[in-house]
Amino acid sequence: MSRESIVLAEKIVQLDLLRDQLLEQLMEMAGNEAFELLRSIQNR
Repeated sequence: MSRESIVLAEKIVQLDLLRDQLLEQLMEMAGNEAFELLRSIQNR
C-alpha cells in the first residue's frame, strides 16, 4: 500500500468524523427538520 493511499484514507476518516459532528450540530439546531433540510439542500 502506498503512503498516498494511507494519507487519503486518513483524510476520509477525518471527514467522516467532521460530518458526524456537523450533523449533530444541525440536529441540535433544526431538530426534527434536520434530515428534511439536508435532503432539500442535496436536491438543489
